[in-house]
Parts: sequence; structure tokens; C-alpha cells
Amino acid sequence: MKMQNLPTADNSKDRSSRRKEALISLEGRSEPPCVGGYGLGGVLNWACRLALMMTVCALTAGHSAAAANDLDKLMPVRGFCIAAPRPKHLERFIAFINDELAPRQVNTLILRVDYNYQYQSHPELAENGALSREDVKKLVNACRTNHIRLIPHINLLGHQSWAGNTYGLLKQYPEFDETPLVKMPAKYEWPNPDGLYCKSYCPLHPKVHDIVFALVDELCDAFEADTFHAGMDEVFYIGDDKCPRCAGKDKAELFAGEVRVIHDHLAQKSRSLWIWGDRLLDGKTTGLGMWEASYNNTWRAIDLIPKDVVICDWHYERPDQTAVYFAMKGLKVVTCPYRMPQVAVTQAQDMVKFRKSSTPEMRERFQGVMQTVWSDAGGFLDRDYQGKATGKNAVNNSWNTFRAMFDEIAKLNEAKSEKEK
Repeated sequence: MKMQNLPTADNSKDRSSRRKEALISLEGRSEPPCVGGYGLGGVLNWACRLALMMTVCALTAGHSAAAANDLDKLMPVRGFCIAAPRPKHLERFIAFINDELAPRQVNTLILRVDYNYQYQSHPELAENGALSREDVKKLVNACRTNHIRLIPHINLLGHQSWAGNTYGLLKQYPEFDETPLVKMPAKYEWPNPDGLYCKSYCPLHPKVHDIVFALVDELCDAFEADTFHAGMDEVFYIGDDKCPRCAGKDKAELFAGEVRVIHDHLAQKSRSLWIWGDRLLDGKTTGLGMWEASYNNTWRAIDLIPKDVVICDWHYERPDQTAVYFAMKGLKVVTCPYRMPQVAVTQAQDMVKFRKSSTPEMRERFQGVMQTVWSDAGGFLDRDYQGKATGKNAVNNSWNTFRAMFDEIAKLNEAKSEKEK
């Protein structure tokens, strides 16, 4: 695929032409350009050639660094979020990093690992066929080579089950279940009498964090990460009336308390915390609903969590401008689209507009955008990436959305550079 060139600095095109002409001229000489009397293969000739080539490389590298710096000013976070690949898809996914993410100057990659890792601290929680430490190091090296910040993700608090399947933590430690009286159905349907979307662990269970933090620490060490994404979206089960520890407690305080506990644990090793933002929005007042926002009063936690938590603000069907709300609350925010290309384009435009039109204090809270993919990496590479999605998904899919958004970022950066000339 032909990539759109990034905008260049002032007169860079002329400098590039001059460098090319100098090299062509050098190749055509029968005498060395520096000192006469030596043949083409003479020592001084080669020394001069080497010096010129090093100068060209230095100038090119300096230009690339300047272009990257311009893009960082426009959009500090340019992210991509997807489930971590299974080992059989690892090499293809690394090729995707090299061939698609890096040329577009994606600088942040969140991998939703969850139990797709061979944990040594708690091997009973690892899924069959999970990534090894050696597999993870390949991902780390690919991201380091391409200057991409790699952030591992484990769903904490909520999303401890899906449909009729209970995930590793509650399967191995059922005593952590916030709603043990709600049984997993043989055939899942929504809506249902129990209001079961996903299970949650009890944030006040005295032993839950011993297990959870062992996983978090091990994963961050393996990924050599200075940041961890804890998920925490779509938490419907919290402060259940039948929980012996949480019953009667304020749901906002319970949610904020769990954010603080995770945040403070990470801070002990100078790591930062990212979470999804939906539980911090009032779904009824805003009309955002129970998925993109909260109906169970957790939204008041926005005033109770540490201000250095980074919020991933997801809206998939409309470009809702809730990033402004998070920024006004003192929180850094990243806007996250999914499968609607035009929505993502508008969200990128909005983020640039917010940064441009805000006070210096507010500007740096508008961090950027992040494409989300809600399928496993193998499915994404086989279907959307190969253009095999069908029906309405043939157009509205995460690959098309990613391309549209990053094409728009490149256009916005080019327009900014042209205006500054």
C-alpha cells in the first residue's frame, strides 16, 4: 500500500534534491572530489565518500526527527488497541506493526493480554496456547525498533466473564465473585432477569489484589512497560446488595477506590494507569446510555480518582465530544473510535481543534486518538485487514476506520506545516 508522505520542514524538498544531486555527481567522478591524484578506489576518495554519506544520513535523520516532533505537537498520542495475538499469529502481527503501524507513525500500542500469557506467578490463570515470555520479547523489540510505546492490558474489576463463559480469575477463585448467586446460563441472552452482562470481582475482597497485582507486575515486567491499562469499562455489577463486603456502599466510591488502589500500586514502580472512561460519564443526563456511560451512579467517581490517570474515551457511533468534560476535570484523555470511518475522521479533527483552541493548561490534557479493534488479532488480520468483511462491515470496519483516521491526521499535519511556512 502506498503511504501518504508526512509533511516536510521548510525547504526540505530543495535540501533533498541537493543531497541526491551530490551523490549522483560523486558516483560519476573519475577523480576523488577531495584530493586529486588518487584513483576512484583510493583511500581518501573512500574517506570523502563515507563522510558525505554520513552527512546525508545525519541530515535525513534530523529531518525525520523534526517531522516526528511536528506530529507529536499536533497529536501526542497516535494509538492502536487490539487483543494480543496468539503465538500462531505472532509473526504476521509483527509484520503488521512494521508494515502498517510504523509507517503511519503510530506511537502507542495497547495489547489486551488478559490471560493470553504464560504467567509464572499464577500459571493456573494462563489460557491454553498463551504467549510465552519469548513471544512477548519479540513484540517488545518490534515496538522498540519502531519507537512505539507498548502498553499491556488486563481487564480489572469488570469483564470477568463473557456471554456464558467465566474467565480465569473467577473460574479459579470463585470466592472473588461480586455476585456468586448469579449463575452463568447454559445459553446466554441479553437482556436477562439477572442483568448479567459481565461478571465482576469484589474490589473489597481481602485477597483479590494479591492475585491481581502479581499478574499486573509480571506482565508489566515482561512487556518492559511504564504504563498499564486496567480496562474497567462496562462495570454493571458493583456494590451488589447481597455482597457481604460491598452492600450498601456508594458505587462511585467503590469504583474510585479500586482505581486508586491500582493506581497506587503501579506508582510504587513509577508506572502510570490508563482506563476506559465510560463509567465516569452520567449516561442518563447526557443521553449516552448504559454502555458508553453509567446508569449505576459510578460517574461521580470522576471527582475522586487521581488526576494523572489517563482516560480512553470511547464513542463508536457518534463523535461525542466528552473529551472536553474529562479535560475540564483535570484528566488527560485519548479519544477512541472503532468501526465508523467518518466518525473517526471527525474525532481526529475535534482533537486537533481542542488542542488548538484551548488554554495551555487544557491543551496538554487532549492527548490524541486511538483506534480500537474488538476482535482477536488473528481474526482482524484474516478478515478486515484482508478486505474480506461482508455486508455493512465491508465499509464500516476497524481497518478502514484506522486508515481513514490516520490519513486525516497526515492531512491535518500537512496543513499545519503549510500554514507555518
